[in-house]
Amino acid sequence: MEKFEFTGSQGNQLSARLDSPEGDPKGYVLFAHCFTCTKDIFSAGRITKALNNNGFAVVRFDFTGLGSSEGDFANTNFTSNVQDLSCAVDYMRENMKSPDILVGHSLGGSAVLSAAKNIPEAKAVATIGSPADVEHVAHLFKDNHDEIMEEGEAEVCLVGRPFKIKKQFIEDIKDQKLSEDIAQMRKALMIFHAPKDDIVGIENAEAIFKAAKHPKSYISLDDADHLLSNKDDAEYVGNLIANWALHYI
Repeated sequence: MEKFEFTGSQGNQLSARLDSPEGDPKGYVLFAHCFTCTKDIFSAGRITKALNNNGFAVVRFDFTGLGSSEGDFANTNFTSNVQDLSCAVDYMRENMKSPDILVGHSLGGSAVLSAAKNIPEAKAVATIGSPADVEHVAHLFKDNHDEIMEEGEAEVCLVGRPFKIKKQFIEDIKDQKLSEDIAQMRKALMIFHAPKDDIVGIENAEAIFKAAKHPKSYISLDDADHLLSNKDDAEYVGNLIANWALHYI
């Protein structure tokens, strides 16, 4: 494992890591974590290990204002997350190899879908429990919506921690047209989703699938939870991505 930093979309230093397999990698994966999570969340580590065991190198990083990255989370939004992804790709191009595969979990998957059309080197995209409509995330702070819009910001509790959400975040997610981005990316797509996901409903997987061009595939995660907290579920996803992606890279 190699730790490094790169400059993000807002000029801050973002914390990242490269996990490499033994020998020469079969390909490089860029992984985007879920909303308010970090690159070191349990599921990301398990998926990375499975990809490493199958010969893939994996880069993951903390979005601006999260984990070990610099910056203020309150000043970020979905657009800045997509831009952070682009900055990560630029760093990989210059210092290792461009990503062959883009993988995103939850809102990180939505960000990957939005960014993919502008990353020509990537041949395959995989999403895990991702929203088909970015505005879906607003339900997490619906009780504070009026306060945010009237006062310009509010502190909300997400995954047991306080985060400041600003009006600009809500305005930004309303402007996203993810279905158009999905239709334009023209890459192989694998959609992972659990039918009983109580954070992002299964109808999101259906909408992403319908918006995408072929080749596209859907894998049901059965009784897995949204964060893939069961290590077997996370390893299953990592192993499937590795074997599926080889066909395209």
